[in-house]
Amino acid sequence: AVTLANVPKHIDHFSKFSPSPLSMKQFLDFGSTNACERTSFAFLRQELPVRLSNIMKEINLLPDRLLATSSVQLLQTWYIQSLMEILEFLHKDPEDQRVLEMFVEVLEAIRNRHNEVVPTMAQGIIEYKDAFGQQDAVTDHNIQYFLDRFYTSRISIRMLINQHTLVFNGNTNPAHPNTIGCIDSMCDVTEVARDAYESAKLLCEQYYLGAPELELRQTNANNIREPIQISYIPSHLYHMLFELFKNAMRATIENHEASRTLPPIKVMIALGGEDLSIKMSDRGGGVPFRKTERLFSYMYSTAPRPSIGDKHRAPLAGFGYGLPISRLYARYFQGDLQLYSMEGYGTDAVIHLKALSTDSVERLPVFNKSALRHYKLSLEADDWCIPSKEPLDLAVYRAAK
Repeated sequence: AVTLANVPKHIDHFSKFSPSPLSMKQFLDFGSTNACERTSFAFLRQELPVRLSNIMKEINLLPDRLLATSSVQLLQTWYIQSLMEILEFLHKDPEDQRVLEMFVEVLEAIRNRHNEVVPTMAQGIIEYKDAFGQQDAVTDHNIQYFLDRFYTSRISIRMLINQHTLVFNGNTNPAHPNTIGCIDSMCDVTEVARDAYESAKLLCEQYYLGAPELELRQTNANNIREPIQISYIPSHLYHMLFELFKNAMRATIENHEASRTLPPIKVMIALGGEDLSIKMSDRGGGVPFRKTERLFSYMYSTAPRPSIGDKHRAPLAGFGYGLPISRLYARYFQGDLQLYSMEGYGTDAVIHLKALSTDSVERLPVFNKSALRHYKLSLEADDWCIPSKEPLDLAVYRAAK
């Protein structure tokens, strides 16, 4: 039996294995007509402990004072509990129908247990910053590095759990015959974009009593008359677009308070042979180039806390984790999300996704020596001069040389 005492031994064992990234095509094959629940069960009871253990090794490398926060402690208990529950299935018989049914139940319980991981982790960062103030650049870098990996790992584990539970609990969605688990093999990108716009617009109108219009164009280079469809997870795409629309709307409105008209948000969707790209352009005034990377920082963005009844924080703002996590969704299947801002004018946000289901392969963190080196990083002297604010007294400078 798996006991709390031998959990570290199990983590050591399973973290020696690398996770096995699946492609969108493999996910689709796994869940289609030839779906075999026994095969999926046998894969997951091995793969889930590997993914959990790999990231659990990294949690322990966080700064001690962050590990000691009540939030991160709570989080660790969830992970240990879930790992123990899956390990119980290692020696059970895949041919036994009752075992397979129990496995689905356990997976659903695990998914629900981890629902609040992101806000809980964010709360831990807030507790840590409240107690110890702004950290040095190295600590910031390490926490950023960890959270990108931690949240990616979480996305991937939920993906595996969702696919198994949705495909094998017998519920098919008649409205979406091309859906296998949470993947739509004919995901209509334009439709998802319109949905995300409408939801953001509702929020925006409630708060600001107005919202910019949407101008949407698309081009399918492969076949001009065909709609733009790829194999993708509509909920992931929606999450990214909804976040970008909220940001674009808020910026547009706050940048045009004095004028009577709002410039529209322009979206261009293009499908090529290899990429599907979505560009969203707003006239929201942009951000200085120097600050662009901060928009993806977990350490910066936890600062403005959304408090209830606080008039100045729009509900369109929230935790500030929207952008960094949206970028992880894009990167999870080998895509990306980039921001190009022109301060004084506006911002272009571009989502790149893989057009082909064979190219869309999970991008997963693995715990190894390279990862370990990242946490041992110390800030060396920069090999570029740091511009001085003071004009140099050349005579003194020459003497010093």
